[in-house]
Order: sequence, then structure tokens, then C-alpha cells
Amino acid sequence: MQIENLQIFCDLVESKSFSRAGEKNFVSQSAVSQQVSQFEMEFKCQLLDRKKRPFELTEAGKVFYKACREILTTYQRFKSDLSQMSSESRVSIKISAIFSIGMHILQEFVRQFMSKYPTSNVELDFANSDKIYKDVLAGQIDIGIVAVPKKDRHFDVFDFVDDELVLVCSKKHTLADEADIDIHRLQMERFITFGKDVPTGQLIDSILQKYGVVVNTVMEFDNTETIKRAVEINSGISILPISTVMAEHQAGTLCVLRFTNERLIRPSGVVIRKNRVLSEQTKYFIELLTGEKGKIRANEI
Repeated sequence: MQIENLQIFCDLVESKSFSRAGEKNFVSQSAVSQQVSQFEMEFKCQLLDRKKRPFELTEAGKVFYKACREILTTYQRFKSDLSQMSSESRVSIKISAIFSIGMHILQEFVRQFMSKYPTSNVELDFANSDKIYKDVLAGQIDIGIVAVPKKDRHFDVFDFVDDELVLVCSKKHTLADEADIDIHRLQMERFITFGKDVPTGQLIDSILQKYGVVVNTVMEFDNTETIKRAVEINSGISILPISTVMAEHQAGTLCVLRFTNERLIRPSGVVIRKNRVLSEQTKYFIELLTGEKGKIRANEI
């Protein structure tokens, strides 16, 4: 038995799909089926009940899956331990974050990490939430960081930053002289927001619905930077995380107003694939992100 074949069986069980297990391991659906058949021939027992849709594990299959998972976990831990024993090895941590968090919040944590592990390598990419979840599940990245994290049995999700949502407008807008604002004053205002498939946009829509506020949506974008540029030229107002607009506020190109109704929050989370064996460096990075230091320092602007 090869480690790769045990991984294929575990991926099949966890995805409940021959095609997805094949895609994840770069083999055909037929190759996955043949590998299961080889296991069944070798152990002289049926591992899957194929009469059910989706298939289910037999009792023997459950025993085999548990053993496979334990072997893979031990093997990954063994590889990690060997890597750390080598003084010449450089641990590489692959992180993917949504742009607003990666650009405006994460950089300080990377600096803190590098001060402790200067020979390690942090690979930071930006992606949308859907891609981050897929890459975490596929094992292509070690840590994913998303806004409004979803609960899923395939992931361990840890709280990261609670970023305050604020109203943002141009210096030329009629609201520019206000210090704060009641959310009901947004009624039928020209509004620039995120696309419907962006979790932050979905959160903002739910907040407006909660207060019965109907806005005049004139533009939708998939990132905060484009929204800010549109607001700066007074195309409309927007609601954005405070961490993403502090530089413009301090430079005087955007006005930031807090809501008087309540402190509106956009949560974010650190996403790890369940059962993934982590290096000591990766564990430390997660501790940095989720500990007391992992709280936004933007209480005052």
C-alpha cells in the first residue's frame, strides 16, 4: 500500500464523490474506483456499499478508513518532525487571505512572525472567499483568512478580527460634516457596495434589511479598493470595514462616520483543514492571529 492510495481512499470517503477524489489527487474517476476494488481484493472484504446513493462505508470500510486516517496523520507528523530536525530546512507557510484583510490587517502579523522565525518563508496570496475555502480543503494552502467565516465539517475555524463597519462618503457629500449617523438616513441614498456573491456584501445587505433601510444601489464591485475610488469621486456612499479606510480618512480623501444605532461588526476567521498536521511555525502563526494580539487596534480614528 502506498501513502498516495490511502489518501485517495480518505478523500473519497470525505468528499462522497469518486470524481472529486480523483480531481484532488490528479487521477481519473475510474482510477479511484479501481483503487477501491484493489483494496477490497487485498483484504477480501467489501469496503463500500455501492447500492446506496451516495455510497456508504461498510463496517469493514469504517475500520479501514480510520486506519488510513491514522496512518496519514502519523506520516504527516513524521515528515514535519524530520523537516524541523534539519537546521538547514526553511519552513514555508502558505497563506491566502481576502484582499481587504491581507492588505490592511495581516502585514503586521507577518512582521511579528518573521521576527521570531527569520529563516522561514511566508507565501501570502490574495483570493476571494470561495477560492480560499477550496484551496484550504485541497491542501494547497496552510491557512486561509476570510470575512464572515462559514461553519463546515471539513474546516476548523478560529475567530480573527472583528472589524467595525462604518459609513464612508466623499468630502463633497452632504453628510461629510457629520460626526456620526443614524443608519435610517441612508434611505434611498446612492449606494456603492459589494457584489451579491461577496460575504461582506451579504452581511451589509442583512444589516440594511434588519433596519428596514432601502438604498439606491448604483454600483457593485468585488473589492474595497474600487469601492473607495468610486466614493472618492462622489458617485455614492458606502459601508466598509474601518481598517480599509483609515489611510484615506487620515489623508483627508474620505469621510468616515460611525453609526449611532449600534456598533456594526464584520467578523473574520482563520480557516484550517481538519486533521491537517501543522508545523510548529504554522501553529505559532495561528496563535499570533487568534490570540490577544489578533484584535483590531482601530477603536479610535
